[in-house]
Amino acid sequence: MSGTLYVVGTPIGNLNDFSPRALETLESVDFIAAEDTRVTLKLLNRFEVKKPLISYHEHNRFEKGNVIVDRILAGENCALVTDAGMPAISDPGEELVLQCHLAGVPVVSVPGPSALITALAISGMPSGRFTFEGFLSMNKKSRKDHLEELKNERRTMIFYEAPHKLLATLKDMQAAFGNREIALIRELTKIHEEVLRTTLCDAIARYEITPPKGEFVLILRGKDTADCDKVQYTIEQAAAIAEEFMNQGEAPTKAAKAAAEVTGFKKNDIYTQLTKNK
Repeated sequence: MSGTLYVVGTPIGNLNDFSPRALETLESVDFIAAEDTRVTLKLLNRFEVKKPLISYHEHNRFEKGNVIVDRILAGENCALVTDAGMPAISDPGEELVLQCHLAGVPVVSVPGPSALITALAISGMPSGRFTFEGFLSMNKKSRKDHLEELKNERRTMIFYEAPHKLLATLKDMQAAFGNREIALIRELTKIHEEVLRTTLCDAIARYEITPPKGEFVLILRGKDTADCDKVQYTIEQAAAIAEEFMNQGEAPTKAAKAAAEVTGFKKNDIYTQLTKNK
């Protein structure tokens, strides 16, 4: 008789968020499939759980997926965990879950924290309708193409981003969406948890001075219905408009102010872009 795959949520930061049912499940299964066995071992040691671990991640999922499914079909029960949060969400565990369904293996949820839902709940952004976009590609063209597809998205958009790529991502977002409202949530459930509600331009200015730290969830406001027929400008286009006003005899500060009224960008941001162009 086949065993069962248990999809088990683990804490995204604070270990006190680990549920009694999740702990009970890890104690009862025959083995645990973990994204990073070293990370999971720390969790197991904290709760004094001793179970065999098998590595299952992005680079070995095809090889190990068959091994795991075969063991479950032979009668063993397996818990699938990721490093933090719910497995199979923007995570290679998605493929293992599908493999189990295709093989007729029962899949049972043991829900736990999810970074995207937790971040959305404390962001203050509209949550009635939203789209989860996960991590943007590291390839610059693919990333820009992805954002271009979302230019007219009206739903709230949720992204994950690493600190070393944050500034480049914010600049690409600003180029695609203009100066859109954004909430940047980092270090969820940890000591330095922070929610920063701002605009893309102000976020760029902030992180050009202060290097970002911690893993980020980005909550970007969707396109306003009232703006659907309006032209959306980039900061470069706003600066070009200001230059046109300057060519007509306006001083740089007045030209920036006039361009701000046309494009919706802040006067100071346009003036800064103007000076970069000189």
